[in-house]
Amino acid sequence: MKLLLDQGVPHRAAALLREAGVEAVHTAEVGPSTAEDRAIITWCLDNGAVAVTLDADFHAWIALSGATAPSVVRIRMQGLKGPEMAGLLLEIIRTRSIDLTAGVLLTAQHGRLRVHRLPIGARSA
Repeated sequence: MKLLLDQGVPHRAAALLREAGVEAVHTAEVGPSTAEDRAIITWCLDNGAVAVTLDADFHAWIALSGATAPSVVRIRMQGLKGPEMAGLLLEIIRTRSIDLTAGVLLTAQHGRLRVHRLPIGARSA
């Protein structure tokens, strides 16, 4: 599974995930750190990656578009450092890899994961 960590996610988490055997890159490693959300989603689609973000806009855009991919993990916990973020993502991969491969919007909060299968909402004409 490949992960693309958005700009708000600690850079160190990508390196720690790679050390743990996960294919992970940070947006700063593949393009400008100011890339628009849609450009990040397109990169994920083109590269078969799951987007990891702190931003609610990813979930909203994918839900409203009726898209079936990419999966997005939204982290709703502020102040996580690289090791904490990497540990959380490793646990999510361990417990939800089938969901992430199938296409989901996943929200991680303290002690809770919410998972919504894609597509969500109606496709626009």
